[in-house]
Amino acid sequence: MSPTDTNLAIAILAFVTLQRLGELVLAQRNTAALLARGAYEVAPGHYPLIVAVHAGWLAALWWLAPGQPVAWIWLAIFMLLQLGRVWVIATLGSRWTTRIIVLPGAPLVTGGPFRFVSHPNYLVVAGELIALPLAFGLVEVAVVFTVLNALVLAIRIRAENAALSEATSRVGDVSASNASSPQPAGHTDAGR
Repeated sequence: MSPTDTNLAIAILAFVTLQRLGELVLAQRNTAALLARGAYEVAPGHYPLIVAVHAGWLAALWWLAPGQPVAWIWLAIFMLLQLGRVWVIATLGSRWTTRIIVLPGAPLVTGGPFRFVSHPNYLVVAGELIALPLAFGLVEVAVVFTVLNALVLAIRIRAENAALSEATSRVGDVSASNASSPQPAGHTDAGR
C-alpha cells in the first residue's frame, strides 16, 4: 500500500462522492419544481432500495479502495461514462430527477442519448458500478453491486415503463376527445 495509491483513491472517491451529493441537490430541486407544476411521483416505495445500493457501493469503495493500485484503463472507462452522465442530465435539463416523476402533458424526451436507448442513465450507472471498483481491482464489489443494481432496476424500469404507458394512454384519451389539439406523451424524469 503506497501513499500515492491511497491519495489517488481518496481523490477519486471524493470526486465521485461530491458529484453524487451535488446530483442529489439538483434532483431534489428539479423534483420540487416539477411537483409544483403539477407532476406526481410514481412507485416511490423502491427509492430507498436505490439509495441503499448506491450508498453501499460508495461505502464499500471508501472502505476497500484506498491503498489499492489503480487500473488506468478502468478509470478511463469510468471517466468516459461521466460524459454519458452529463449528456443525460443536460438532455433532460430541469426534468432530470432521481425519482420517477410524471409531468402530465409534457413531451417525452427523445433527443440526446434517448435517440439511441430508452434508459441511458441506467446504462451509465451500470457501467459505473462495474468500472470504478475494477479501477481498484475490486472485482467482488463490482459483481455484488452490479447484481444488486440489476435487481433494483428490474423493479424501477417496470414501474417507469408502466408510468410512461399510463401517461401515454391518458394523452391518447385526451387527444381522441380533442383531435384539434393533441398533447404529447407524459414523461417520467428519473431516467427518461
